[in-house]
Amino acid sequence: MRRAGAALALVLAAASCGPASGGLRPVGTADAENACPGGRRSWNLEISDQRADRGDSDRVRELIRQSLARGFPGCQWSGNAQAPTIAVEIHRFAVNFDGSLFDAAAEWAVAARSPTGQTLTQFDAEARVSRPNYRSSNNEREALRAAFEQAVERTLAGLRNLREVP
Repeated sequence: MRRAGAALALVLAAASCGPASGGLRPVGTADAENACPGGRRSWNLEISDQRADRGDSDRVRELIRQSLARGFPGCQWSGNAQAPTIAVEIHRFAVNFDGSLFDAAAEWAVAARSPTGQTLTQFDAEARVSRPNYRSSNNEREALRAAFEQAVERTLAGLRNLREVP
């Protein structure tokens, strides 16, 4: 019985390890006045991960993809060559711990291009959050969640300002 309890504790400890992005959920609130950027209903979405450590790359790209879809519910995210493209290039999505503070950062570059490749807008979405090491809290995940939410909101705001796309 003692072995079973120790094995269960080991399994639970292993399950809680891993990237902080594992516990994050997509964010983004729909804007009824701006259901899709640039007045276009169909967009291509390209998300590339340029970080040095990309162990959770698929998960991070999917978080961003779902968050943009929530922010622009009127959009169709297609692979249509005639549609304009929103490109997101992830540069940083990480948390560092210095012994007393968790410093999280979410940084990516966003570009919107016309179907012919003309740049319509380009900006950086960056957010940094520091969080003390509170007891009984997943401070790493909470710091990264706050940075992620801020970066997504900056991304949505930048894309909402996009003028009509030809």
